[in-house]
Amino acid sequence: MAWQLELRKLKACCLSSLRSISCCDLCGENVNNSFLLGYSLPQALLCQNCVNDLPYFNQQLVAGNLLSWPAIYHALPNIHFEQLFALSPYIYPFNKWLAQMKYLGRFELAHLFSALLCAQWQAMVKHQALAPVDLVLPVPLHIKKWQLRGYNQAHLIAKCFAKQLTFPYDAKLVVRIKNNTSQMGKTGHQRRKNLANTFALQRKLASHIKHVLIIDDVVTTGTTVSEISKLLKQAGVETVTLVTVCLTLPKSN
Repeated sequence: MAWQLELRKLKACCLSSLRSISCCDLCGENVNNSFLLGYSLPQALLCQNCVNDLPYFNQQLVAGNLLSWPAIYHALPNIHFEQLFALSPYIYPFNKWLAQMKYLGRFELAHLFSALLCAQWQAMVKHQALAPVDLVLPVPLHIKKWQLRGYNQAHLIAKCFAKQLTFPYDAKLVVRIKNNTSQMGKTGHQRRKNLANTFALQRKLASHIKHVLIIDDVVTTGTTVSEISKLLKQAGVETVTLVTVCLTLPKSN
Protein backbone atom coordinates (compact mmCIF):
# COMPACT_ATOMS: atom_id res chain seq x y z
CA MET A 1 0.00 0.00 0.00
CA ALA A 2 1.26 3.48 -0.90
CA TRP A 3 0.31 4.97 2.45
CA GLN A 4 2.37 2.32 4.27
CA LEU A 5 5.43 3.18 2.20
CA GLU A 6 4.95 6.88 2.95
CA LEU A 7 4.52 6.09 6.66
CA ARG A 8 7.82 4.18 6.70
CA LYS A 9 9.53 7.10 4.97
CA LEU A 10 8.07 9.49 7.56
CA LYS A 11 9.26 7.31 10.45
CA ALA A 12 12.76 7.07 8.94
CA CYS A 13 12.84 10.85 8.49
CA CYS A 14 11.71 11.44 12.08
CA LEU A 15 14.32 9.01 13.42
CA SER A 16 17.05 10.67 11.36
CA SER A 17 16.00 14.09 12.66
CA LEU A 18 15.90 12.81 16.23
CA ARG A 19 19.42 11.41 15.92
CA SER A 20 20.72 14.76 14.68
CA ILE A 21 19.53 16.55 17.83
CA SER A 22 20.00 13.71 20.35
CA CYS A 23 22.73 13.23 22.89
CA CYS A 24 23.93 9.79 23.93
CA ASP A 25 22.13 8.51 27.02
CA LEU A 26 25.44 7.42 28.55
CA CYS A 27 28.18 9.85 27.48
CA GLY A 28 26.35 12.90 26.11
CA GLU A 29 27.95 12.79 22.67
CA ASN A 30 25.93 13.33 19.49
CA VAL A 31 24.01 10.29 18.27
CA ASN A 32 24.43 9.33 14.63
CA ASN A 33 23.81 6.11 12.72
CA SER A 34 25.02 3.17 14.79
CA PHE A 35 25.68 -0.49 14.07
CA LEU A 36 26.09 -3.71 16.03
CA LEU A 37 27.73 -6.77 14.46
CA GLY A 38 27.20 -5.21 11.06
CA TYR A 39 23.48 -4.56 11.56
CA SER A 40 22.01 -1.05 11.55
CA LEU A 41 20.36 -0.07 14.84
CA PRO A 42 17.10 1.90 14.49
CA GLN A 43 17.55 3.81 17.75
CA ALA A 44 18.43 7.35 18.79
CA LEU A 45 19.74 6.90 22.33
CA LEU A 46 23.33 5.67 22.06
CA CYS A 47 26.40 6.75 20.13
CA GLN A 48 28.50 4.15 18.33
CA ASN A 49 31.20 4.09 21.01
CA CYS A 50 28.70 3.33 23.77
CA VAL A 51 26.96 0.69 21.62
CA ASN A 52 30.36 -0.99 21.26
CA ASP A 53 31.12 -0.80 24.99
CA LEU A 54 27.91 -2.39 26.34
CA PRO A 55 28.41 -5.60 28.39
CA TYR A 56 27.01 -8.17 25.95
CA PHE A 57 27.08 -11.93 26.36
CA ASN A 58 29.36 -13.60 23.81
CA GLN A 59 26.74 -15.42 21.72
CA GLN A 60 29.33 -17.29 19.67
CA LEU A 61 30.91 -18.69 22.82
CA VAL A 62 27.59 -20.14 24.02
CA ALA A 63 26.25 -20.94 20.51
CA GLY A 64 23.35 -18.55 21.06
CA ASN A 65 22.04 -20.57 23.99
CA LEU A 66 23.12 -19.66 27.51
CA LEU A 67 21.84 -23.02 28.75
CA SER A 68 24.97 -24.50 27.18
CA TRP A 69 26.95 -22.65 29.85
CA PRO A 70 27.06 -25.15 32.79
CA ALA A 71 26.88 -22.47 35.50
CA ILE A 72 23.67 -21.08 33.97
CA TYR A 73 22.16 -24.50 33.28
CA HIS A 74 22.64 -25.63 36.89
CA ALA A 75 21.34 -22.30 38.24
CA LEU A 76 18.02 -22.75 36.40
CA PRO A 77 16.63 -26.10 37.61
CA ASN A 78 13.22 -27.46 36.62
CA ILE A 79 12.91 -25.32 33.51
CA HIS A 80 10.69 -26.25 30.57
CA PHE A 81 12.23 -24.20 27.76
CA GLU A 82 15.02 -25.35 25.45
CA GLN A 83 16.93 -22.17 24.67
CA LEU A 84 17.91 -19.01 26.53
CA PHE A 85 18.99 -15.98 24.53
CA ALA A 86 19.96 -12.97 26.66
CA LEU A 87 21.57 -9.70 25.64
CA SER A 88 23.51 -8.92 28.81
CA PRO A 89 24.02 -9.79 32.46
CA TYR A 90 21.83 -7.75 34.82
CA ILE A 91 24.46 -5.07 35.42
CA TYR A 92 24.99 -1.39 34.59
CA PRO A 93 23.74 0.23 32.43
CA PHE A 94 21.01 -2.31 31.65
CA ASN A 95 19.84 -2.64 35.26
CA LYS A 96 19.44 1.15 35.41
CA TRP A 97 17.59 1.28 32.09
CA LEU A 98 15.25 -1.58 33.00
CA ALA A 99 14.30 0.13 36.27
CA GLN A 100 13.69 3.40 34.41
CA MET A 101 11.50 1.69 31.85
CA LYS A 102 9.54 -0.28 34.45
CA TYR A 103 8.99 2.45 37.02
CA LEU A 104 9.55 5.76 35.21
CA GLY A 105 7.85 5.01 31.89
CA ARG A 106 10.87 5.44 29.62
CA PHE A 107 9.14 3.73 26.70
CA GLU A 108 11.86 4.73 24.24
CA LEU A 109 14.12 2.16 25.87
CA ALA A 110 11.94 -0.61 24.40
CA HIS A 111 13.18 0.41 20.94
CA LEU A 112 16.79 0.38 22.13
CA PHE A 113 16.46 -3.06 23.73
CA SER A 114 14.69 -4.56 20.72
CA ALA A 115 17.24 -3.06 18.30
CA LEU A 116 20.16 -4.56 20.25
CA LEU A 117 18.38 -7.91 20.60
CA CYS A 118 17.55 -8.03 16.89
CA ALA A 119 21.13 -7.34 15.85
CA GLN A 120 22.46 -10.04 18.18
CA TRP A 121 19.74 -12.48 17.08
CA GLN A 122 20.41 -11.96 13.37
CA ALA A 123 24.15 -12.41 13.87
CA MET A 124 23.52 -15.58 15.88
CA VAL A 125 21.17 -17.26 13.37
CA LYS A 126 23.73 -16.74 10.59
CA HIS A 127 25.98 -19.26 12.37
CA GLN A 128 23.53 -21.50 14.24
CA ALA A 129 20.94 -23.93 12.88
CA LEU A 130 17.62 -22.81 14.36
CA ALA A 131 14.06 -23.91 13.74
CA PRO A 132 11.88 -21.23 12.10
CA VAL A 133 10.12 -18.98 14.60
CA ASP A 134 6.37 -19.56 14.38
CA LEU A 135 5.22 -17.13 17.06
CA VAL A 136 6.50 -14.47 19.47
CA LEU A 137 4.81 -13.93 22.84
CA PRO A 138 5.45 -11.51 25.72
CA VAL A 139 5.33 -12.52 29.36
CA PRO A 140 1.90 -11.14 30.34
CA LEU A 141 0.95 -8.98 33.31
CA HIS A 142 -2.21 -9.50 35.32
CA ILE A 143 -4.90 -7.03 34.23
CA LYS A 144 -4.88 -5.30 37.64
CA LYS A 145 -1.14 -4.74 37.52
CA TRP A 146 -1.38 -3.57 33.91
CA GLN A 147 -4.10 -1.07 34.87
CA LEU A 148 -2.03 0.17 37.81
CA ARG A 149 1.19 0.57 35.82
CA GLY A 150 -0.43 1.43 32.49
CA TYR A 151 1.79 -0.79 30.34
CA ASN A 152 3.66 -4.09 30.16
CA GLN A 153 7.36 -3.57 29.49
CA ALA A 154 7.76 -7.11 28.11
CA HIS A 155 5.03 -6.41 25.55
CA LEU A 156 6.69 -3.16 24.44
CA ILE A 157 10.01 -4.92 23.84
CA ALA A 158 8.46 -8.01 22.24
CA LYS A 159 6.27 -6.02 19.86
CA CYS A 160 9.28 -4.04 18.54
CA PHE A 161 11.41 -7.18 18.31
CA ALA A 162 8.80 -9.16 16.35
CA LYS A 163 8.05 -6.26 14.03
CA GLN A 164 11.69 -5.65 13.15
CA LEU A 165 12.29 -9.34 12.36
CA THR A 166 8.82 -9.83 10.79
CA PHE A 167 7.91 -12.65 13.18
CA PRO A 168 4.23 -13.39 13.95
CA TYR A 169 3.28 -11.74 17.26
CA ASP A 170 0.40 -12.30 19.66
CA ALA A 171 0.12 -10.26 22.86
CA LYS A 172 -3.17 -11.85 23.96
CA LEU A 173 -2.69 -15.59 23.54
CA VAL A 174 -1.36 -16.14 27.09
CA VAL A 175 -3.15 -14.42 29.96
CA ARG A 176 -2.22 -14.14 33.60
CA ILE A 177 -5.27 -15.25 35.59
CA LYS A 178 -3.75 -14.94 39.08
CA ASN A 179 -2.47 -11.68 40.53
CA ASN A 180 0.48 -13.23 42.36
CA THR A 181 2.56 -11.69 45.09
CA SER A 182 5.98 -10.42 44.06
CA GLN A 183 8.63 -13.01 43.16
CA MET A 184 11.40 -10.85 44.63
CA GLY A 185 13.32 -12.59 47.40
CA LYS A 186 11.65 -15.97 46.91
CA THR A 187 13.54 -19.22 46.45
CA GLY A 188 13.10 -21.29 43.29
CA HIS A 189 10.66 -23.63 45.05
CA GLN A 190 8.67 -20.69 46.43
CA ARG A 191 8.55 -19.07 42.99
CA ARG A 192 7.24 -22.27 41.37
CA LYS A 193 4.58 -22.65 44.07
CA ASN A 194 3.60 -18.98 43.76
CA LEU A 195 3.19 -19.27 39.98
CA ALA A 196 1.32 -22.59 39.83
CA ASN A 197 -1.82 -22.32 37.67
CA THR A 198 -1.12 -18.63 37.04
CA PHE A 199 -1.38 -18.63 33.24
CA ALA A 200 -3.93 -19.79 30.68
CA LEU A 201 -4.27 -19.89 26.89
CA GLN A 202 -7.07 -17.80 25.42
CA ARG A 203 -7.62 -20.18 22.51
CA LYS A 204 -6.34 -23.30 20.81
CA LEU A 205 -2.97 -23.02 19.07
CA ALA A 206 -2.73 -23.59 15.32
CA SER A 207 -1.15 -26.95 14.50
CA HIS A 208 1.82 -25.42 12.64
CA ILE A 209 3.11 -23.53 15.69
CA LYS A 210 6.06 -25.60 16.88
CA HIS A 211 8.72 -23.03 17.86
CA VAL A 212 7.69 -20.15 20.12
CA LEU A 213 9.77 -17.24 21.40
CA ILE A 214 8.79 -15.81 24.78
CA ILE A 215 10.18 -12.37 25.54
CA ASP A 216 10.78 -10.89 28.99
CA ASP A 217 12.78 -7.94 30.28
CA VAL A 218 14.86 -9.71 32.93
CA VAL A 219 15.17 -13.35 34.03
CA THR A 220 16.32 -14.59 37.42
CA THR A 221 15.21 -18.23 37.81
CA GLY A 222 13.22 -18.79 34.61
CA THR A 223 10.20 -19.92 36.65
CA THR A 224 7.69 -17.59 34.99
CA VAL A 225 8.57 -18.63 31.44
CA SER A 226 8.73 -22.29 32.51
CA GLU A 227 5.10 -22.12 33.64
CA ILE A 228 4.09 -20.62 30.29
CA SER A 229 6.23 -23.19 28.46
CA LYS A 230 4.38 -26.07 30.14
CA LEU A 231 1.09 -24.70 28.82
CA LEU A 232 2.49 -24.32 25.32
CA LYS A 233 3.96 -27.84 25.34
CA GLN A 234 0.57 -29.24 26.33
CA ALA A 235 -0.88 -27.39 23.33
CA GLY A 236 1.56 -28.96 20.87
CA VAL A 237 4.57 -26.63 20.85
CA GLU A 238 7.85 -28.51 20.52
CA THR A 239 10.48 -25.84 21.24
CA VAL A 240 10.36 -22.74 23.45
CA THR A 241 13.10 -20.11 23.33
CA LEU A 242 13.31 -17.51 26.07
CA VAL A 243 14.58 -14.16 24.79
CA THR A 244 15.40 -11.57 27.42
CA VAL A 245 17.26 -8.31 27.75
CA CYS A 246 19.05 -9.35 30.93
CA LEU A 247 19.87 -12.44 32.93
CA THR A 248 20.70 -12.31 36.61
CA LEU A 249 23.90 -14.32 36.89
CA PRO A 250 24.18 -16.98 39.60
CA LYS A 251 26.26 -16.02 42.61
CA SER A 252 29.64 -17.69 42.79
CA ASN A 253 30.37 -19.72 45.92
